[in-house]
Amino acid sequence: MLTKNIGILLGLALLSVSHVHAADTRCHREWLCLHTVNSNGFVEYQAENKRPFPLTLSFRFDTRNLKRLDTSPETLTLPGNEARVLARFKIINTGKPVRFKPVYDWVAGKLNAEHDDSVVYRLPYDSARAYSILQGYGGRFSHEGNERYTLDFNMRIGTPIHAARGGVVIDVVEHNDKGGWNPAFSRYANYIVIEHEDGTTGEYYHLSKNGAFLDIGARVEEGQLIGLSGNTGHTAMPHLHFGVYRAAPWGQTISVPVSFKTREGVIDNPRRGRRYYAE
Repeated sequence: MLTKNIGILLGLALLSVSHVHAADTRCHREWLCLHTVNSNGFVEYQAENKRPFPLTLSFRFDTRNLKRLDTSPETLTLPGNEARVLARFKIINTGKPVRFKPVYDWVAGKLNAEHDDSVVYRLPYDSARAYSILQGYGGRFSHEGNERYTLDFNMRIGTPIHAARGGVVIDVVEHNDKGGWNPAFSRYANYIVIEHEDGTTGEYYHLSKNGAFLDIGARVEEGQLIGLSGNTGHTAMPHLHFGVYRAAPWGQTISVPVSFKTREGVIDNPRRGRRYYAE
């Protein structure tokens, strides 16, 4: 099954010394830095979003000889370019070892963003062409669960991809050149992620190597050429995977149903095997 988490990581850290004074920092993909600051009998856990886009962060702790002093939620949205204290602990007995093991996961986007259902999307390709749908909503091959409301378009490698909705590019990967049916290939997917005005994200997957025409931070208009389709990542054949998602706890993204403009009119549930022209 296609992994849709953007920048998902799991972190573990362990402190087991009698007197802790050092600060530990872990940074991931130029997105997120997590700081563990230990001094004067306290342990403070901080998060820093390094990019100007929101991310959703989940965390929990396995501790010993520490008393938690805050009531922060387990999952929260960290706005762009913002740092925040996530948790603060007091060492109960400074003469005994301390165990502090945070577990965390994150994904780009706003937690549980509410999709603007008045928006009707453009099909993600040139209006002069039509492409058949390999998998529609609820496709039994892999469009179930979080991926239920996503589409696979049958496209040759190098097919031009156009933005289905305007927004801002928040993530791009285009250096990979591998693809295959084994789920181990998931980490080799090339993609573009565009954040929409309502906080949801449009995600375009399996792009060709060097097949992204936009950089992070670029503003995109509906219908704009953004890249080239390919066959990278977890895929059985060349195609474009497109979906609109909202961020959820523990590194998950959940697809949401959207409508599309076509020459035949607005469609709410594109069908497998059908070919549609973009309006």
